[in-house]
Parts: sequence; C-alpha cells; structure tokens
Amino acid sequence: MEGVGGAGEVEKREINSKTQVLRDRFRLKAISIAEAEAKRNGMDASEVVVACIADLAFKYAEQLAKDVELFAQHANRKSVNMEDVILSAHRNEHLSTLLRTFSIDLKTKEPQSERRRKKATKKEDQATI
Repeated sequence: MEGVGGAGEVEKREINSKTQVLRDRFRLKAISIAEAEAKRNGMDASEVVVACIADLAFKYAEQLAKDVELFAQHANRKSVNMEDVILSAHRNEHLSTLLRTFSIDLKTKEPQSERRRKKATKKEDQATI
C-alpha cells in the first residue's frame, strides 16, 4: 500500500511541476506584454506592479479555465466548446460580443465540407441511438 501512496505523490509532484512551468511561462509573457504596452504608451511601469499584474492575470486565467470546464460538465460534455467560453464572459458584455463575433467568423471560414460532415455524423449518431 505504501507504493500506491508513493505513486500518487509522484503524480502530484509532476502536476505541480507542470503547473509551475505553465505559471512561469504565463507570468513571463504577461510581464513582457505589460512592459511593451507601457513603453508603447510612453509610460514607465514598476517591476512590482508588472509582477502583480502577471500574478492577477494567471489567477484570472486559472479561474476562467475552471469555470469553462464546469460549464461543459453542466452540459454533460467532456470537452469544452466555444459556447462555454462565450458563456464564461457573460459578465463582460463587450467581451461577450467580441467572442460571439469571433465565433461566427470562425464558422463562416470553416470549409463547407467540414460543416456537412459534422451535420452528417450528428444525424448518424442519432440514427444509431
């Protein structure tokens, strides 16, 4: 039984390690974006403020990911789709509008054959049920 607990610990450490790598990459990218925007606007941002913005952005992204996952689970799906992402932005009307427009643009750019195949498979799935 000790081996099972040990394996669980190893998995937890691997997940924590991967999370830390993602957090670091996200944080570095957020810092570079914040610094670039400050420079573009002729401003000088302190390192403490930029680091705080990066941390807040990561925490927001974590919460957003959890929310989107819960929306998909609520709809009895195992994967997240565009509607889940749009739903997660319901408190921000401007963002929600932008996401809906983006979604519509993606659908119109999708090749016609792909859309037909998706509809055909849905019909086939219903016929088998």
